[in-house]
Amino acid sequence: MRAENPGIATPVARDRWRYRITGGQPLIGTVEVSGAKNAVTKLLVATLLTDQPCTLTRVPRMVEVDVVLGMLAELGTRVEWLDPHTVRVTTPEITSRALSEAYSGVNRIPILMMGPLLHRVGQAVVPLPGGCRIGKRPVDFHLAGLRAMGAEIIEQIRSVEVKTLGLTGTHVTLPFPSVGATENLLLAAVLAHGTTIISNAAVEPEIINLILFLQQMGALVDVEVDRTIVIQGVPTLRGAVHAPIPDRIEVASFAAAAVATDGRVEVLGARQEHVTTFLNQLRKIGGEFTVTDRGITFYRARDLTAAHVQTGVHPGYMTDWQQPLVVLLTQASGASVIHETIYEDRFGYTRQLNDMGATIALSTACLGGRRCRFAARDFEHSAVVSGPTQLAAADLEIPDLRAGFAYIMAALVAQGASLISGTRFLERGYEDPVGKLRSIGADITTEPIPPS
Repeated sequence: MRAENPGIATPVARDRWRYRITGGQPLIGTVEVSGAKNAVTKLLVATLLTDQPCTLTRVPRMVEVDVVLGMLAELGTRVEWLDPHTVRVTTPEITSRALSEAYSGVNRIPILMMGPLLHRVGQAVVPLPGGCRIGKRPVDFHLAGLRAMGAEIIEQIRSVEVKTLGLTGTHVTLPFPSVGATENLLLAAVLAHGTTIISNAAVEPEIINLILFLQQMGALVDVEVDRTIVIQGVPTLRGAVHAPIPDRIEVASFAAAAVATDGRVEVLGARQEHVTTFLNQLRKIGGEFTVTDRGITFYRARDLTAAHVQTGVHPGYMTDWQQPLVVLLTQASGASVIHETIYEDRFGYTRQLNDMGATIALSTACLGGRRCRFAARDFEHSAVVSGPTQLAAADLEIPDLRAGFAYIMAALVAQGASLISGTRFLERGYEDPVGKLRSIGADITTEPIPPS
């Protein structure tokens, strides 16, 4: 089955429906993990580095992927779906050097297109990034690295213009191991003249997956010790076939939901090496898991107990695992402490959990761990979760992607029927969430949004 540019999403979408979830039932069954959103969207950007066809398999069908395909199509990319989860993209020439400002604030993908566009046409105008409301997410590191490689950068109110007569290798030391900045520099360095060294680089599994794709395309990239990545620029890159890694955030989401509801869920395709830190923490709380060649099965081994957790860059506890963990800890005995060190404003979602009966207190102090870069800056970046508490059903409005699954979990644990709006945020990053939840026993239905 082939289709040219089907279902490409518009930059701004509204909710099509809301969810009604009746809680109190354990989740039991088998669910298959999708390809990682945070991997496949970056792989799609990397295809701009060549004029040859690139094929990605195991591509999740979700809003975020369709939005990125829409961006590529605007730049001249031909998109063909070879089957429901295999897409072939080809960009024989760049037909536009500027990405529409309609994508301003939608997500962070446009800022990653600067390097590929500079190599292909020497100039780019991209809107400033956005996405979930979880912090400022500045792009200073990105722009400083590109300047060091020889790009001229003109910052505007809603966009950034970059120009170059040719990028050259350089040595960049990142002040913080930013995932986005590391990806941006990788995409710019693979076709630059000379060698680029990225010190204090992020080394998340999604970045390693991007490096493997670039290597298949002909790039020369070495990952060395102490967060150092060395890229030797090559003249051209070719097309390749590649599969994104399984979504480790989705794995942790279903794992936490299984344990929170005292159920048993097998997540097909889950890979232990991508969730090692999460698995350790789950076991400390009272959850358990069994690893097979099919995936990982999650269940509760004993009464849940409190924990102290600090988020961090890989291989630390992932910031996107924090939200389902907080809901899980509302069902644990004692006072748990969560210290968020990646984003300064990621606990806003807990207020609605408190309305359901949770006891979650926020603090500006670095609780339960070492001082972080948000110390003494008046950000509520630590949370104390006291439990166990019985959650009550409520009407909830999802504020961002990862909070979305936390609200799903809370509704599954709560007594009564909850009505959840803001589902467009959840559907940005989870493939067929309703269908997957139903397959493991969730009482979830959809309702159309009434006209306003």
